[in-house]
Amino acid sequence: MKKKLWTVLVTLVASLILVACGSSKSAEKTSSDNWETYKKEKTITIGFDNTFVPMGFKDKSGKNVGFDIDLANAVFKEYGIKVKWQPINWDLKETELENGNIDLIWNGYSVTKERAKKVAFTNAYMKNEQVLVTKKSANITDFLGMTGKVLGAQSGSSGYEAFSDSPKVLKDLVKDNDATQYETFTQALIDLKNDRIDGLLIDRVYANYYLEQEGDIDNYNIITGDFEGEDFAVGARKADKTLVANINKAFEKLYQDGQFQEISDKWFGEDVASDAIK
Repeated sequence: MKKKLWTVLVTLVASLILVACGSSKSAEKTSSDNWETYKKEKTITIGFDNTFVPMGFKDKSGKNVGFDIDLANAVFKEYGIKVKWQPINWDLKETELENGNIDLIWNGYSVTKERAKKVAFTNAYMKNEQVLVTKKSANITDFLGMTGKVLGAQSGSSGYEAFSDSPKVLKDLVKDNDATQYETFTQALIDLKNDRIDGLLIDRVYANYYLEQEGDIDNYNIITGDFEGEDFAVGARKADKTLVANINKAFEKLYQDGQFQEISDKWFGEDVASDAIK
């Protein structure tokens, strides 16, 4: 009996030591400039929403594809580092970064004042805007047409943040002065198609790509309003200053040698680069 008890105690102590060591390593990682570690291990983990077309998503074969996938892979190829793509709940992205589960947030990640308090942003690499998508059959052709109607948005998105921060633009108009929140835009678009919501606040790049791929874009209105335009950038931990600087350097190099434009043309048919990297 004593032997069994001793074995249990030893196992328990060993487990506590392992947990403590793991916590210590995680704390060190999240508070340090880890560039030399990324170079040494030749790998970096990027968190993304694997449904966010065309920026980063899982295709029908199960492969991770998209504009941001190609761009990030090209950036880290410059440094001999391989990207490990980690699907995450977009609503928990900053938490995943802070906990050390991922090293970067890179997937149509819009720069906002609120997010800048939590992460270090790279230079912006492209522009985006929030739009309202409605079915043409609903006869809603402007934001005012959403008065008393049901709006959808992705939880944790920059669109929902803008919706909350600028209530006069849309929030004060819609039913219950709030939006039905979805984990992914795909779920929201399905509900829009089936008339469970009347409109969806969404990134223009997602709306255009998704509806074109579905062959359904002619049945929808894509409506611009008074929300300010947005910049897409990469989010890192504030301690990872060298990582941010080297991503910025790679952006400029990829643009100068034409690789950025090739990736952009592949996914958008045009050059979408922001002025910051040209």
